[in-house]
Amino acid sequence: MTHVSIIGTGNMGQAISSIVAKGGSTVELVGQSDTDKQVSGDIVVLAVPYPALAQVLAQRGEQLAGKVVVDITNPLNFQTFDSLVVAADGSAAAEIAAALPQSRVLKAFNTTFAGTLAAGTVGGLPTTVLIAGDDADAKSLLAGVLTAGGLRAIDAGSLSRARELEALGFLQLTLAATEKISWAGGFAVAA
Repeated sequence: MTHVSIIGTGNMGQAISSIVAKGGSTVELVGQSDTDKQVSGDIVVLAVPYPALAQVLAQRGEQLAGKVVVDITNPLNFQTFDSLVVAADGSAAAEIAAALPQSRVLKAFNTTFAGTLAAGTVGGLPTTVLIAGDDADAKSLLAGVLTAGGLRAIDAGSLSRARELEALGFLQLTLAATEKISWAGGFAVAA
């Protein structure tokens, strides 16, 4: 059984927590302000907005050494909703990997909404979580937790693919924010 810590108690943190618990793994939710609480999971999910990452990494960087760290953020400009705020050849996940060289960083969950995670379906198809990362064992561990919880997981390639996942997440968010799709909708993967 895998133990998962989720930093962030919002909609995404809650949805991911329910998937983890449904699959039989143990889960702990840690609020951003719970700075005195140690994260003990084998997998640590950073379910916080992109602007909060720097503070979380500064406070918890040492605790994350040796762990699988999952970045779910979409690094978009929250004031204008018209661009990503990372370099064109970079990603939030790459920034995290550089800040946490002793962790195994993955990108996942950023192309799904909380509602589709909770429902387990998107447009009649199973909700699929795309996972990018450079460590095959870490990706397999996360995929196992997700499939046990009733979702599909697809290995999207190396961590460098996080840039494309973030672009897809950005597109999905802007479509929902402009009411062209619902927050319970999104992209589905037919395999």
